[in-house]
Amino acid sequence: MNAEFGKYNTWRKIVVLQTGFLLLSLMIVTKARAQQNGLSYYLDIAVKNSPLIKDFQNQVLAFSLDSQLIRANLRPQVSANSNNLYAPIINGYGYDEIITNKTQVSGMVTVTKAFISNRNINTQIAGFQIQSQSAANNIKLSEQDIKKSVTDQYLNTFGDWLQLQYNREINDLLAREDTLLKKLTQGNVFKQSDYLSFTVTRQQQLLTTAELEMQFASDYGLLNYLAGIQDTTTPQQLEDPNLSLNTLPDYATSAFYRQYVLDSLKIRNDRALVDLNYKPKINSFADAGYNSSLAYMPYKNWGTSFGVSLTVPIYDGHQRKLQYQKLNLAEQTRQAQRDFFVNQRQQQLFQLMQQLRNTEKLISNINQQIRYTDTLIKVNEKLLATGDIRVTDFILALTNYFNARNLVTQNYISRLKIINQINYWNR
Repeated sequence: MNAEFGKYNTWRKIVVLQTGFLLLSLMIVTKARAQQNGLSYYLDIAVKNSPLIKDFQNQVLAFSLDSQLIRANLRPQVSANSNNLYAPIINGYGYDEIITNKTQVSGMVTVTKAFISNRNINTQIAGFQIQSQSAANNIKLSEQDIKKSVTDQYLNTFGDWLQLQYNREINDLLAREDTLLKKLTQGNVFKQSDYLSFTVTRQQQLLTTAELEMQFASDYGLLNYLAGIQDTTTPQQLEDPNLSLNTLPDYATSAFYRQYVLDSLKIRNDRALVDLNYKPKINSFADAGYNSSLAYMPYKNWGTSFGVSLTVPIYDGHQRKLQYQKLNLAEQTRQAQRDFFVNQRQQQLFQLMQQLRNTEKLISNINQQIRYTDTLIKVNEKLLATGDIRVTDFILALTNYFNARNLVTQNYISRLKIINQINYWNR
């Protein structure tokens, strides 16, 4: 008997362990699925899949390589060259032997080096660094644009889901009332026409629910499309994003304003590059090898040569002045765009904050109306059971309740969209 009891305990432990493992697996799957239905999941995937952000990331790396190329060009450049020529003269016809030497054979190793000042080098490298910083700033701006558009579409989809849920609740309510009203009509408490009016209202509600299901599936597909997700299924629920206002930084420290600062640095660097083009340039060269026409003692034609070249700009038709004028125009454009951005940002934030306050006030008023309407429906349900209310009055109360619920959902989503627009400026 002890053996049987021991086997029983063993099987019980196995069952308990298997049950615990199953519950843990269900919890993990449920949690993973919930994360996939949250806003952060779609934002992370959208940023990760964005080809534009990947392009800017590669640009940052490319500008770093450009700086290395400049330093590499400063090192001595070594090349091997070989020229071999034979110009025959046949029956007195052929190239002039004085020009061609008839035969020329050469094979040389050449070394060249350009002498460039540290100021020139630093100016060129600074140009690539500014472009790299601009590409990095564009990554931040692109992330903001992606998050704004994906969040906006998520809110559209979440609004569809909210409306779909309360419409399903309404369908359950109407189904219960339909059963009650049918019995009362059969008992001659209500007229057949009253029941038909209620049936029409219920059928219209079912059609509205079907349309919402289609709209929800369509908006959910668009959400996946924007995030770059391949998913043909439709989720059973979406998490409330619970967006809150982020602390807005000073506009001068934002990524949007940073672009105007980088543009100013680029114009200043371009002006320095123009000045460098009018500095003297020195290059040196040296070669060694074999160079011969094979005409006289060719075995002695091994040798070397070296030299220095100097280039000093004197006159180019006032191109320097014209380039300065172009840069001045670019600076004027930059300043105008910067000032316009500052004014527009301030005005837009003011309008959005005003819209947010008005929307929140309206939501509060609608919720109060819903509480009154909900109480009225409960009272009317009791009166309907006793036949002490007209069906048309009950339908009117239901219609007001439907409209109020729909209106509060729309304004709740509008509130979240306004917050999303305000948070767009938080970097």
